[in-house]
Amino acid sequence: MKARIYKSTGSWYVAKAEDGRMYNARIKGIFKIDEITSTNPLAVGDEVEMVVEDVQEKSAMIDEIYDRRNYVARVSPHNKRQHHIIASNLDQSILFATLKDPKTSQGFMDRFLVSCESYHIPAIIVFNKADIYRKKEMERFDLLKGIYESVGYKVVLVSVLEGTGIGEVKELLHNKTTLLSGHSGVGKSTFINAVFPELDLRTQEVSSWSGKGLHTTTFAEMFDLSGGGQIIDTPGVREFGLVDISKQELSHFFPEMRVLINDCQFNNCMHINEPGCAVKDAVNEGSISIDRYASYLTILDTIEENLY
Repeated sequence: MKARIYKSTGSWYVAKAEDGRMYNARIKGIFKIDEITSTNPLAVGDEVEMVVEDVQEKSAMIDEIYDRRNYVARVSPHNKRQHHIIASNLDQSILFATLKDPKTSQGFMDRFLVSCESYHIPAIIVFNKADIYRKKEMERFDLLKGIYESVGYKVVLVSVLEGTGIGEVKELLHNKTTLLSGHSGVGKSTFINAVFPELDLRTQEVSSWSGKGLHTTTFAEMFDLSGGGQIIDTPGVREFGLVDISKQELSHFFPEMRVLINDCQFNNCMHINEPGCAVKDAVNEGSISIDRYASYLTILDTIEENLY
């Protein structure tokens, strides 16, 4: 029986069969050894083949994993030399960000976008908490919106608390499988509660002493949208370590750099201090954001420690 993974708790999984029934499923031990190098052999969004063991108890055994169309991974929080697959078989991703309480760094946003680019997953940036933004934050939003929309990303400003902008985000979700990600405290769970009030997901305030969000989601979980499509809620991430990206490849995952790579004098140009570099020229002319270029250099410096 074919099914899709809706929740992962580490050793047990919640799988939805083609007939719409939910099963508590486990995998054969062999999957933990053979062919799979990530810390988690199965991820939310995976399509699997399973055998029902007990209809009454709704238990099943997963004996086959179908090939993934795509997936998003990050460095394992427990082992920097391993990666952890966050979710698979996605149509798009939404990064929830905030400019205040807590503040999402541009470096974090760029790492997330690079990861999505590397797996060919369209990304959208949703800035939440517009209700607490003043002139300084709105000027910053306008700047970031200009930077990212010029590169090709959709940027939306919302206030989940006040309900503004929620309709636009809901339309973006329609008939798509969407990964929701972001720091703890940016309002993902509050947004999901606005979309699915019956779920009543736990939410927590930002820590007053650290200014950082408190974790409320422990495991990734997928929910069906009533009008068609799914969203995948993920644990709040404080860091987003990239995996399987070499220094030479990195510029290919910055869309504004990718279009200029063939114009560089050298085929192996790293866009640092080489002569005839089209990317550096574009930065100097202002057509590539200096902040995005700074993110590129910062990520470039940290890539080696993330390779395994």
